[in-house]
Parts: sequence; C-alpha cells; structure tokens
Amino acid sequence: MAVPMKNGGMKISKVIYYVILSGITTGVGAFFGAIIGSISETIIATCLSFAAGAMLYIVSGELVPEANHLYHGRMTALGNMLGFLMGIFATFIH
Repeated sequence: MAVPMKNGGMKISKVIYYVILSGITTGVGAFFGAIIGSISETIIATCLSFAAGAMLYIVSGELVPEANHLYHGRMTALGNMLGFLMGIFATFIH
C-alpha cells in the first residue's frame, strides 16, 4: 500500500499516516468480526459470502478489464480460468 503512494509522489508523512490509519481500521474490523463470528456459524458463513462477493466484484469489474487492456492476448483469460478452476478444486478437496 505504501509503495504506490510513495511512487505517486505523496509525502512520506502522509504515507505513514494512511498506512497506520488502514491498519487501525483493520484491527477494529477484526475485533468486531471476532465478536459477531462467535454468535453462530451461520453469521460467519453469511459474512464470508458477502466478502467473497465483494472480491469477485472488484476482480471482475476492475482488475480483469485492466489486465486485458494492459496485456493483449490470451494469457489473462487463461490465467483467470486456471485460477477459477483451482478455487473450485480447493473447495472440493477440503
């Protein structure tokens, strides 16, 4: 997180501030997640499904089109398919 901000020309004091701020919010989220997750396994499953949906939205809406724009060819599509299949197989093995 810090390297892109520093390479973008941001002052080091601002970079440190934003990194610490994001670390604090991550800790607070983990704390509340542990409290909510101890209530029931259904709530854990629901929260994880929302998190997975958010990650799929980000990957599908932002990262894949950007990869296709930067690297013309079939490797991005093959990489996506391979990653998807590996994820499916990982859920069956567990």
